[in-house]
Amino acid sequence: MIRRIIKIDEDKCIGCGLCADACHEGAIGMVDGKAKLLREDYCDGLGDCLPACPTGAITFEEREAPAYDEAAVLAAKEAKKEPLPCGCPGSMAKAISHPSGGCPGTAVKNVKRIEHIPDSAPAMSMQSRLSQWPVQIKLVPVNAPYFDGANLLVAADCTAYAYGNFHNEFIKNKITLIGCPKLDMVDYAEKLTAIIANNNIKSVTVVRMEVPCCGGIEKAVKTALQQSGKFIPWQVVTISTDGRIVE
Repeated sequence: MIRRIIKIDEDKCIGCGLCADACHEGAIGMVDGKAKLLREDYCDGLGDCLPACPTGAITFEEREAPAYDEAAVLAAKEAKKEPLPCGCPGSMAKAISHPSGGCPGTAVKNVKRIEHIPDSAPAMSMQSRLSQWPVQIKLVPVNAPYFDGANLLVAADCTAYAYGNFHNEFIKNKITLIGCPKLDMVDYAEKLTAIIANNNIKSVTVVRMEVPCCGGIEKAVKTALQQSGKFIPWQVVTISTDGRIVE
């Protein structure tokens, strides 16, 4: 049948992955660093991906293409739903308590304690500020006790490697969620919306890299805040590839 469908200009594509994130049907994917229309029958022709593309690489065209298969799209979404942890220790949600030199009787009880660098270590050593596990957006549960009254940090995973004092300046006193919008073929906005809507989140800080593909994580948070219906203070901090705060 002749119908409207998207067309991707690979010469203009910079591989940011924002179109794949915006395509809720899963028609677009990243192949060898370029956006590809993987399933023509998954493309509904509505063009949610067009405004997400920063270079104008996506347009509409009228051509022969299979009909949009909504049933197949829904089945694919169902198949991609995150499985339960199934007892995997790496997926079990837990709070993390760090040594502070205070009275042992004030430590949080019934929580597995993870010991990091002791306070008596040399000054050049740095103590972890991470306060919960897991940290991957894809793995973190929507409802967890540590979300109550939390200041949320949503960070592109490269930022902690680029910025030397990341733990003290960003992770400290926050609940940390990380991801890579270019490599993770999921829509972060849906998960983040559920977390914000179902928990008492006090604030959200987004830390991203200056590279274009990192715009996906900022966009996901903005969408989640809008969809949650809540008015929560949020800010965006951008890190350069040489480790400086540029915004």
